[in-house]
Amino acid sequence: QVQLVESGGGLVQAGGSLRLSCAASGRTFRFYAMGWFRQGPGKEREFVAGIDASGRNTYYTDSMKGRFAISRDNANNTVYLQMNSLPPEDTAVYRCAARSGSAWPSSRPNDYDYWGQGTQVTVSS
Repeated sequence: QVQLVESGGGLVQAGGSLRLSCAASGRTFRFYAMGWFRQGPGKEREFVAGIDASGRNTYYTDSMKGRFAISRDNANNTVYLQMNSLPPEDTAVYRCAARSGSAWPSSRPNDYDYWGQGTQVTVSS
């Protein structure tokens, strides 16, 4: 059983930045690929970013490249998502997810085994 808890969301003005954190329980975090997903109001869940178990390889949805950065600190069981230049369209609930069966991330939600409850990000215009 792995528990994930997100934090760092909140209200930010357009053009601003936020850093989200995802704290994981357990002793096997360093073996798991991790991902960030989001779901805006009235929209489907969307892949945002992924990172492999080592932290050496990262992946992004095209629209996030250059603005978002995923990273991890395996010594502290934590994954981060740095978000910059935020437009109102980035308003969503952001959730982190762990893929226990692979060291490599995926853009497919069904490939992940554990999910956090989410943190709200609201970008005002």
